[in-house]
This record gives sequence, structure tokens and C-alpha cells, in this order.
Amino acid sequence: MRGVLFDGEAPLVVDDLEIRAPGPGEVLVRVAAAGLCHSDLSVVDGTIPFPVPVVLGHEGAGVVEAVGAGVAHVAPGDHVALSTLASCGACADCDRGRPTMCRRAIGRPERPFTRGGEPVYQFAANSAFAERTLVKAVQAVRIPKEVPLTSAALMGCGVVTGVGAVLNRARVERGDSVLVTGAGGIGLNVLQGARLAGATTIVAVDANPEKAGAARQFGATHFVDASATANVPAAVREILPTGVDHAFECVGRAELIRQSVDLLDRHGQAVLLGMTAPKVEASFLPAAMFLDKSILGCRYGSSRPQHDMALYADLYLKGRLLLDELVSATYPVEEFDRAVADLEGGKVARGVVTF
Repeated sequence: MRGVLFDGEAPLVVDDLEIRAPGPGEVLVRVAAAGLCHSDLSVVDGTIPFPVPVVLGHEGAGVVEAVGAGVAHVAPGDHVALSTLASCGACADCDRGRPTMCRRAIGRPERPFTRGGEPVYQFAANSAFAERTLVKAVQAVRIPKEVPLTSAALMGCGVVTGVGAVLNRARVERGDSVLVTGAGGIGLNVLQGARLAGATTIVAVDANPEKAGAARQFGATHFVDASATANVPAAVREILPTGVDHAFECVGRAELIRQSVDLLDRHGQAVLLGMTAPKVEASFLPAAMFLDKSILGCRYGSSRPQHDMALYADLYLKGRLLLDELVSATYPVEEFDRAVADLEGGKVARGVVTF
């Protein structure tokens, strides 16, 4: 079968992958679509260290092809969005409703694929850039068939991370102010999460002025073009003179993390979503934090995928959550290199690879 394999040198589209049958508690999914996220490229450039060879992709949706023993919530033919959280469901964190903190879901790569008889790793317990993938039952979230799979795929990372960061981690309230730095796939979903939460002033900052339209469509009330603004903090303070209640950094650059912290109002919180290299350090002034300010990490939107992704599908069907609008372009898997070039060139909110 076809898939996108990273061999340690470059991502390659191959057609000779094999995958084993599902075991107990596992689901075999025929992948229809998978979003291309910066996290996939972070494996390629080394920002996210990962063993190779590995099949990339982690933001997908498809149709259940087979299930293993003990799987009852999905059946062959069901449409599913795929979560990356292979949580155990039995540890203290899972029991508390915090599956993103499950230690069995972090740093334990499996190898359900083979190529030429040699085992191949699975990225993020998902590997959605393959015609078929094998996931734990908890990762397969059944969704209504009315949701297009090209759109449903994006719930698996960009939506659950961005919207979840607003609703679950920051717990933005009606009337709050929100700053979003970076209007890419994650940032746009933070913007629509802020809109859903009832924030009244929502400022988007990006160095690409062409993203202004999408930012406003998803919920921004103001847009600051960082490429044409000599002093971005001053521009933000013209809109919010005392600072912002919630600042979301969606790029992963140390200077932008510092900028987000410096722009907080009293009792404000900075939420870090952008992926930095493992050893990148960011600084802040501790004395500026004493007015009840906070810096928060956030993994995967602090989500409960079975609950949250079903909720987002329902909000989509009710016209309250934008999914189709996130899909800037689709690419057959054979055009993976073009999808990467468009992403790196800032031409897309989300490009979706199809099989």
C-alpha cells in the first residue's frame, strides 16, 4: 500500500508498505484524507526527535475496515476521525479525565507497519499518511457520515488543539480579550475557539498579510500585519491598552513567547502552542508575573477526544464550527512534495493529502 515514509534523509512516497491485522482493542482504518501539519515536518527537520524509518501523518479521517476483539463502539463501515492519543484509560490521569497526560500515550512508538519485511515505526500513534493505519480503539472517534472526510481529518489535530486550548486549557470566558500570534492551522482554530467562547476582542497577529481575511472569517476582530508593523506590541496595545486576558503563541519562536507574556493584562495567561526545538529557551521577567499572570503549556488542546471531537462534529453540522473553510487545497498523496512546498510557502491554512 502507499504511504509517506521518512527514512532519516527525506520523506518519500512509497507503495510497498504492509500493515498487520488488528489485535484485541485495535481498529484498522482505511484512510481517506490527512492534513499536513508543521509537526510532520518537525520530524523531518529534527525539531521532534523520532526513530526512523517512520510513516508520517497524524491528522486523519477514514472508514473503519476491521476491528479487533473487544471493540464495540465502532464497526466496519463507520466513519471515524483519528486521535493521536493512544491513552490507556486505566491510569490515574485517564481516570481524572486527563488523557493527554497519560504516560502510556507519550513516547511509546509502535511498529505496526513493515516494508520489505522490516518493521517501520508509526508516528504519533497514528501515521495517517498511509492508505491504512492501525490505531487503538480509543483513538477512533465515530463521526456522522454527513461530515466530509477531508474536513473531518482536521479535527484530529488542528481543531482539537486550537479550539481545545481555548475551551479546555485557558477556559476563555464571555467578554474576555484574546491575542493569537500565528494565523496558521492551529491559530485559526484558536480564533474560532475564542469566538465560540464569547471573547469580544480577538486580535490576530501574523507576518503574512494574506492571512487577514481568513483570520477575520474565523473570529478575529482585529488583524496586525507583523511584516508591516515596526512595533507589534505597541500595535496590540493600541487595541488593548492594558493588555490581553489570554495570549496564544502558535508559532514556536522564543521571541514571540516573550512578546505574548509581555502583553498580558492583570490575571492574564499566555498559552504556548507553537512547537519549539527541544533545547530552545525563552525568557520572561518574574517581577512582571506577580499580578496573577500565568504561562501555560498545552498538549493536544487538553482534550478528551471521544467527547471533544464528537462535539466539534456536532457544532460543524449546526453551522457553528468552520471545517470546510480550513481546507485550502487537497493533494493526491503522489503530490506530497507540492503540499509541503505550499505549507512552507504560507500558501495554505491546511493542505489535505488524499488517498
